[in-house]
Amino acid sequence: MQMKMNRRTFLIKMNWILAGILGMLGFAGCTRYGLVEYGSPYADFTVKGSVVNKATGKPIEGIQVGYQDIHLMYGIPSTSYMPKAAVSTNAKGEFKLTDRFDAINNDKTLPVYVKDIDGESNGLFQPETLQVDFSNAEHSGKSKNWYYGEYTVNINVELTETSNIG
Repeated sequence: MQMKMNRRTFLIKMNWILAGILGMLGFAGCTRYGLVEYGSPYADFTVKGSVVNKATGKPIEGIQVGYQDIHLMYGIPSTSYMPKAAVSTNAKGEFKLTDRFDAINNDKTLPVYVKDIDGESNGLFQPETLQVDFSNAEHSGKSKNWYYGEYTVNINVELTETSNIG
């Protein structure tokens, strides 16, 4: 009986010692690496500039400029649960387009479409899709946690006038 009691006492004491060591290591490990965040780094990407008639150089009002959805799932464009930003040009043909994207984009380009949405009121123009390069973009805003700030690129778009949009 004495042998069983010593063995049982020994196991109870070892359990307490191991629980204490694991408890200290576990709590120390939580504070060492900081808070856990879910998601991925993101940033605001801004394209600003003007849209003009290629033949005359005059600014075009009422042209829609927007980001195209770039998410692919198994090589197929996904159904977007959040529509991407789109703006229209003002009377001077100027626009400023901003939207938030994943900041881990290896090729550093985003597709932007430019299309005539106002019909014949300012003439008819062929739509264009541009690959806007953000590798030399102007960076502003303070990075904090997973937010990397804002990246801005200036572009000027020349659209070709046409007799019909197809």
